[in-house]
Amino acid sequence: MISKTILRYVWLINTLLEEKSLTFEEIDLWQGRDPYPLRSFHEHRKGIKELFGIDIKCTTKKPYRYYIANPEALNTDKTRKWLLESFAMMGRLEEGYALKDRIVFEDYAKKTLDNLELFIKAMKRNYEVVFDYYPFDKSVETFHLHPYAMKVYNKRWYVAGYVKEKDAIRCFALDRIGDINITKNTFEMPDDFSAHKYFANTIGIFTNEQLQPKKVRLRVGAKAVEYFRSSPLHKSQEEVATKYNEYSDFQYRLCLTPELKTAILSYADLVEVIEPQELRDEIKERLEKCLTKYK
Repeated sequence: MISKTILRYVWLINTLLEEKSLTFEEIDLWQGRDPYPLRSFHEHRKGIKELFGIDIKCTTKKPYRYYIANPEALNTDKTRKWLLESFAMMGRLEEGYALKDRIVFEDYAKKTLDNLELFIKAMKRNYEVVFDYYPFDKSVETFHLHPYAMKVYNKRWYVAGYVKEKDAIRCFALDRIGDINITKNTFEMPDDFSAHKYFANTIGIFTNEQLQPKKVRLRVGAKAVEYFRSSPLHKSQEEVATKYNEYSDFQYRLCLTPELKTAILSYADLVEVIEPQELRDEIKERLEKCLTKYK
């Protein structure tokens, strides 16, 4: 259960974002609960700064009004924005607990949550981690990892970092990791590593230093066009051509990874690869192989 303090943080941030500025008396009145001690309010301001990086300041003249000094922080820091939105959603769900039998969630495996906590702990101190990895198609392997970053894709958590045994950066699914040992060996984060840049031209988590992004053009049938507009396949998406009630062409700059091909195939006859030719040929070949299973 999410704590009352976190819920108060979320309420205070959202209220000040909406109202722009409020006196403490207005804040106390708006929260509509027991009296809001001024000391608690200032402790919450400090907690909000530490957790979300949001700075609640006060004007220097009467009537003293509190406001968010850096609202742009939530737009520039996607992690903090995601964290705030997640807490806000959990708060709404707790308020609607009476509907618990009518709201269905997909569970994360307990191992994923346990491993997530351990890797966050290691990343905070730049500790090397040793673990056993259980891939679906190979036997168990042991790796020494410098955890650089984490990413969620298709509701699965992954950790990315330098692997001594591979002398390269690799990604691992948290739910396939076992027997984790956080060592006392520290590492230095490379100055030129950026998690956002590392995954910038990929769909999913597969990366390869040898792959270069290419222009990808997809022709999307009319039935799926609005879905692509509202839920882009990738942040580089551009709608470059449209034929009303027939199709739209969407263009991307992407590496030709397995996840990209799987995503395209998931739309079946609603999506056609226009370019590059090598991607078009591979999708065609895989569809032809699929058809042979139904003969």
